[in-house]
Amino acid sequence: MRAQFVMSEIGVGLRRNLTMTIAVVVSVALSLALAGASLLVRDQVNAMKGFWYDKVQVAVYLCNKSDAKQYASCSGGAATDQQKTQIKADLLKLPVVEDVQFENKQDAYKHWKEMNPDNPLTGVVGAEGLPESFRVKLKDPEQYDVIASAFAGKPGVQSVEDQRKILDNLFALLNGLQRVAFGVMSLMVCVALLLIVNTVRVSAFSRRRETGIMRLVGASNFYVQMPFIAEAAFAALLGAALASGLLLLGNVFVHSWLQQRVQFIHFIGLPEVMRVIPLLVVIGMGMAAVAAFFTLRKYLKV
Repeated sequence: MRAQFVMSEIGVGLRRNLTMTIAVVVSVALSLALAGASLLVRDQVNAMKGFWYDKVQVAVYLCNKSDAKQYASCSGGAATDQQKTQIKADLLKLPVVEDVQFENKQDAYKHWKEMNPDNPLTGVVGAEGLPESFRVKLKDPEQYDVIASAFAGKPGVQSVEDQRKILDNLFALLNGLQRVAFGVMSLMVCVALLLIVNTVRVSAFSRRRETGIMRLVGASNFYVQMPFIAEAAFAALLGAALASGLLLLGNVFVHSWLQQRVQFIHFIGLPEVMRVIPLLVVIGMGMAAVAAFFTLRKYLKV
């Protein structure tokens, strides 16, 4: 009987404040959707780091004939066979190095054409214009400085380049998007909390006669407050459900459209989204219930 009374009171409250309830649902949905998107962007960045950092290499470019005037370490012209042998041996001695592969001019030209298919210089630049290099795979990609400090400026070495720097620009962009999503989410959470507080205040004021009668017949504070708290939590539950739907639609969009056009990115999938959804439901309902509880302590006085 008590549960039936509480449910009926929830229905009454939602109907009396329908427009404000809709505003609460929408604001909670947007704030939770942004929170979920922020968490998913973080997971996406971590997944991409794990996928790509394992594949990036450090490139030790060797001197070319045309580098004598530009690089002090290339004053003797193109790297000699003896210098190449010595550089490879020194690389293999380093404990941070997992593997070393030599890339000659023809291979470098082939890879350059694959990476720049529409570049007008493809027909002008020949294999002789590109330097040979050693492609070094590290046991820990964070140890790039070991290679750079050991080989930068060494005779026969033009330069040392960490391919991870290219990826770091992409990760910096994604992290920036995550911070923007978090900032907008914080603003939307404040809006949602204010709407919840106002909705509970209006609901409590419109039912002050009923709550006064309940107090007179000996109802406890919890029993009087429960319909209002449940009403706010139910509105937040609807908002969490809407936010979950938006995240699922976003996942469908990513894998049905974006994945086909951006194939070099390993996108996270449905399991990651499903792990976030229960957290959004708990956060949304908990936020609404706590806000309603403290609002009632201040404004529900009979």
